[in-house]
Amino acid sequence: MTVVAGSVQRRPVIGVIGSGATRHEPLARPLGTWIAQQGFHLLTGGGGGVMAAVGEAFVAVPGRQGLAVGVLPAAPDGPLSGAPPGYPNRWVEMAIRTHLPLSGIEGSTPMSRNHINVLSADMLVALPGGPGTASEIQLAARYGRPCVAFLTDRSQWPQLPKSVPVAMTLNDLATVVLERVSGFAE
Repeated sequence: MTVVAGSVQRRPVIGVIGSGATRHEPLARPLGTWIAQQGFHLLTGGGGGVMAAVGEAFVAVPGRQGLAVGVLPAAPDGPLSGAPPGYPNRWVEMAIRTHLPLSGIEGSTPMSRNHINVLSADMLVALPGGPGTASEIQLAARYGRPCVAFLTDRSQWPQLPKSVPVAMTLNDLATVVLERVSGFAE
């Protein structure tokens, strides 16, 4: 689905956030495939775990039109050192390198790339994660960005704010995302 804004066609950007260590394949793989099949762009933090699993599934879809974008942190000793080891993962097609090294429990500070991830996505989909994912959800609330959690059970993430809706099936998630992006043409 592309959205026509004036005379320019714009593809929605779906940001997927979640664990940088655990892939959560039963959620991430079907999600990545679905995002690609819709013709959307995929935006992640460009690292391992959920970011790699969703990216791998996304780029495996034949004939897809969207790009796999990764917003990368800087290495702890600064942007001249490049990104930390493991960034970008091999499925990132467009790497956005930043000077921002902080993440995890420091993910909502001004020196974190999480602000860019949240503000650049038209819709955020949160998979199970840790403090970094929690900070992105907090930033989404702060900036008024739409966010939905994709979980097999709400108990997977007990600290998830009640204001974040939960989709437990891909069909439910698709309904929420498509409702959000259908408003682009208005």
